[in-house]
Amino acid sequence: MYEAVYAHPDGDSTVARHALTAADSGYDGIVVRNHGDAQADYDADAISDAYGVDVAAGIEVRADDPSRASGFVGNYRSDRTVVVVHGGDRRINRFAVEQPTVDVLAHPMRDDGDFNHVLANAAADNGVRVEFDFGPVLRASGGSRVRAIKELRKLRELVENAGAPFVVSASPNTHLQIRAPRDIIAVGETIGFDADTVREGLTEWGQIVERNRERQSGAVIEPGVRLEDDADDAE
Repeated sequence: MYEAVYAHPDGDSTVARHALTAADSGYDGIVVRNHGDAQADYDADAISDAYGVDVAAGIEVRADDPSRASGFVGNYRSDRTVVVVHGGDRRINRFAVEQPTVDVLAHPMRDDGDFNHVLANAAADNGVRVEFDFGPVLRASGGSRVRAIKELRKLRELVENAGAPFVVSASPNTHLQIRAPRDIIAVGETIGFDADTVREGLTEWGQIVERNRERQSGAVIEPGVRLEDDADDAE
């Protein structure tokens, strides 16, 4: 299972500190999802070797309109393992779920964002994961927490009905906000998610990483078709 984190300067903790805490919490890896205007400087291989967890380079695209978002996605797709689009705007939500090159639509219900069955079906058709962000449930209180729970339940129903793929995260911007998988699962169960769904959502980040690294390596020509090396052919 993986957690997707915001590291310094987009968060308060370094990538290394996130990785250490994630390892201690029982994660297999982290995705560094900083926004494009606040990217982190880190050596993923060195950190991975030091703490025994995978460190995947991601990006969270944030833009005011779909045209700019499209340009950013195109710029980052070839060199980032995970491409996330910062949702919450109705036009951006629609753009993200209609783009097979996008891996994840993040927090689509924030601000004035809306998510409906049409967008859920588009996400299913294009293989775009919808994020269940448990961060506000973990860190908000009062009316804000109640609203976050209500939005997550609505989002879960739409995603389930459409059969759309999804990920789960607590969206930590400091290592102190990282919660162990068992704690995330427990929170999910208290707000109406079953344990297997939460576990699947945490695992899906790692599936994205594995799939995209394979594609970037050139081993996959197209979905379902792999390029084998000469040694394999000779056997």
